[in-house]
Amino acid sequence: MRQPAPIAVALDAPDLETAARWAGLVTPHVSTVKVGLELYLRYGPGVVASVRGASGVRVFLDLKLHDIPATVAGAARAVARLRPDVLTVHAAGGVAMVRAAVEAAPDTVIAAVTVLTSLSPADLDATGLAGPVPDAVRRLAVLGVSAGARALVCSPREVAAVRAEVGPGITLITPGVRPAGAATHDQARTATPEEALGAGADLLVIGRPITGAPDPGAAAAAIAAPLRRLLSAAG
Repeated sequence: MRQPAPIAVALDAPDLETAARWAGLVTPHVSTVKVGLELYLRYGPGVVASVRGASGVRVFLDLKLHDIPATVAGAARAVARLRPDVLTVHAAGGVAMVRAAVEAAPDTVIAAVTVLTSLSPADLDATGLAGPVPDAVRRLAVLGVSAGARALVCSPREVAAVRAEVGPGITLITPGVRPAGAATHDQARTATPEEALGAGADLLVIGRPITGAPDPGAAAAAIAAPLRRLLSAAG
């Protein structure tokens, strides 16, 4: 059986039935499905089981927790019961907060989010976070790893620098991935799937180019095929 491509399909669906249908269509081709904050808040914890279905596809629970350490620990402990494979927290919450999540959900990969892919350098300046963007991403990446995070979320533009900084043992997850010619929507720092994988990403987050297609399964298959070839050639 062919290995699924290292893609997390963002299930930003209008309802739970659509999310579950999309998950079923893409699962033969991709390794992971991603449940975001909106879907989780609208339908509750049951959404994880709904999109996982019988296939056992990996579930990336993208809640981007960011609060005081005790609150994040409680939230991570609560969602750990759903057995997500990956859970996101904001690295900007600090070492103690990231560590609290790691300790509260030991069987879940905690992914520390560095700088959101929607933020431009001007946005970063406006928040008061010292830039430029690549430097901010590297600082937050090191912070996350030092706190025990086993994965990091960064844009494909920074993934090579982050890999050089944290080494081979950390999973790098890259949103802002768009096939050539696709609209960037609200993403400011993007790359094609092949570029992101070539730069050192381990898991590519792709949403609308797949879920917005007339046939999400066919779209997932078309994006997955060249990535499988790349990985096969590299292996």
